Amino acid sequence: MSTRRILFLAPAQSVTGIYPQLREAGYEVGIAENLKGASVFVRQSGPGIVFSRPSLPGYRVEDLLAVGADDPNFPPVIVIAEKGNAEDASRYLTLGAHDYWLEPLIFEKILTAAKGPQTATPAPPHSILGGRKAQWPTGGPLIVGQHPNIQRVLALARQVAKSKATVLISGESGTGKEMFARCLHAWSDRAGGPFVAVNCAALPEHLLESELFGHEKGAFTGAISRKMGKFELANDGTILLDEISEMDLALQAKLLRVLQENEIDRVGGTETLRVDVRILATTNRNLEEWVKEGKFRQDLFFRLNVIPLRLPALRERGEDVLELTRFFVDLYIKEYKLAPTVLSEEAVTWIRGHDWPGNVRELQNLMERAVLLANGRIITPRHFLMDSDDWPLFEEHEAESLHSPARAVTTGDAQSIAAGAVIPLHEMERIMIMKGLEATAGNRTHAAELLGISVRTLRNKLNEYREMGMLVE
Repeated sequence: MSTRRILFLAPAQSVTGIYPQLREAGYEVGIAENLKGASVFVRQSGPGIVFSRPSLPGYRVEDLLAVGADDPNFPPVIVIAEKGNAEDASRYLTLGAHDYWLEPLIFEKILTAAKGPQTATPAPPHSILGGRKAQWPTGGPLIVGQHPNIQRVLALARQVAKSKATVLISGESGTGKEMFARCLHAWSDRAGGPFVAVNCAALPEHLLESELFGHEKGAFTGAISRKMGKFELANDGTILLDEISEMDLALQAKLLRVLQENEIDRVGGTETLRVDVRILATTNRNLEEWVKEGKFRQDLFFRLNVIPLRLPALRERGEDVLELTRFFVDLYIKEYKLAPTVLSEEAVTWIRGHDWPGNVRELQNLMERAVLLANGRIITPRHFLMDSDDWPLFEEHEAESLHSPARAVTTGDAQSIAAGAVIPLHEMERIMIMKGLEATAGNRTHAAELLGISVRTLRNKLNEYREMGMLVE
């Protein structure tokens, strides 16, 4: 792709945000809203790449891909969707699309794609487990990110997905280990079978053994009937042993037998059962060190660690943090039906500089809070750093321009705010507290975490509203 021309088959308003940057970068940009206009531009201008919405009034991207299928010189087509899923991605890629992205359009990524395959990254951000049709499997959770550290893990996961080899997924808390396990299942030949996850840290040894292998009636006090274990339930599918490092040594020996013989015994039972299960395990600990300390069986470690997948921490993924930020912001804007919002430069600087000890999970929770509290306004660091009991939810200088009807937040007990009115700070605070409680189904602990205040502060605020007659229960 040597030509510096780009064609967008999309509404003009969706391109206006990046148009000036593309022009400054020396690109000629064409915008069409139907197949005829696109064909004329392609024939006369010869664009190096085409970005197209799946559909417009009187137009379907399938028609454009059909034209391209008959012309070996037709430019690559990247489908850009407002919302998407793995099925659409698979269908368009099969029809000949070069790639499948989710909006919003990002200048740097368009620039990378326009420069051609020599500099293009393996999977653009916001793609659906993404990329070129012969390169990535479809299905499974959405993976966002293009940093080499995460792409290497994805490439290895793709390679081993169809095997029955055990995979040990390691990484810090919040890096997405269970998500990768679900990807391995979705990409495997067992995708039609069950995926069963067991948290090995959540149960004491005797209960975990029963949970994994099942038990017979009367096997122990309270065993009033036979119970199938997770291995039986996962037959012909995949079982995930989450936090495998927390499993007791005695139970580790029984797990080793399952790995070696593909057989289980129910607790209190006399019958040996054959199972066909693919085993995945996750840990946030250094199992090699635990083996040296005698806390984990070496033979079990070797059996689990056939394919090691180490997930990078968020701080090791460079600019992926901003792509993930945009993804979560868009996600919660749609989920809570709020007006669109953007990040301030100060917020971007803060996000880049934060160490993210909680990794992607911390980022996701923080963006959910920020979107709710920004409520359609620009997200600033003040929407992140609300960890003081006496720190107000909104400072006075943040109260400007809260009169837009699209930005008004309503809850079940909040009166509609008339268009053109300015919301008082104390009322805005009350509305956001009610919104937090609504979003967490009334769970005060979770609502306080979401709002960035303590449970005590939340309780005091609710008592204050109740005394003032502003809280109906």
